[in-house]
Amino acid sequence: MKSTLLVLDQKMLPSEDKYLPFAVTDFLIETASQNEQAFLHFWQLPQTFILGMKDTRVPNFTAGLAYLKKENIQPLIRNSGGLGVIADAGILNISLILPTDSAKKLSIEVAYQLMVAVVKQAFSAEIIPQLVADSYCPGSYDLTLQQLKFAGLAQRRLKNGVAIMIYLSLSGPQQQRGLLVKNFYQETLKEQFGADGYPAVNPASMANLSELLAKEITVASAKDSLMTAAMQLLATTSQATTLANLLNDSVAEELLQKKILQMQQRNNLLL
Repeated sequence: MKSTLLVLDQKMLPSEDKYLPFAVTDFLIETASQNEQAFLHFWQLPQTFILGMKDTRVPNFTAGLAYLKKENIQPLIRNSGGLGVIADAGILNISLILPTDSAKKLSIEVAYQLMVAVVKQAFSAEIIPQLVADSYCPGSYDLTLQQLKFAGLAQRRLKNGVAIMIYLSLSGPQQQRGLLVKNFYQETLKEQFGADGYPAVNPASMANLSELLAKEITVASAKDSLMTAAMQLLATTSQATTLANLLNDSVAEELLQKKILQMQQRNNLLL
């Protein structure tokens, strides 16, 4: 693997580019091995309910979409596993993408542990990974402080690499986010709320990292801290890049467009 970690910061993307960060993540996974290149990918979206495929199989999906429309929240179906999460200005999404040669050395468990180590080092906190069953999008690698979840981890593995992904709640109305997800499930599941693998969301089960650390953690400072921690743990240096730089030939451009088209087709369920 090359010794330089390429950092792609897409910042806050406009709503019309909502498919782009998911397409870019897959694009980076598929190109990582070809170039023996590791990436750190940051992105945000405004006021979006990011749905997993399981969320689309609720008994009354149409009612859930109507509820999101009433709340002025755009729905989006992602191309990775898990359940629904919220995106807004206080939420930072991060992917650490490693090529196949590196990924082969990382089991699913070890890959998660690497990302936990990055977050612990970035924020100098005794973070505990544990399932928070009544949070939204619960998983074994929910990250907690004071028994409250502030982040969730996921992985996406393709032939040429792996992305270890974090949903990181930094600031903003976390209780309202939890209530939004809870209401979505209540609208779509009715008396089956909390059954069939859907969480009985309790908004009080989650909090922002800024609140838990009792200091302001901005998006910019979080990016700096996470990048520094990743460099230290991977024993590498970093270099900023842009999507334009990565799309340096027609093959790369075609691959990204293919990934965008796949996201568009997946989201035809919302039409």
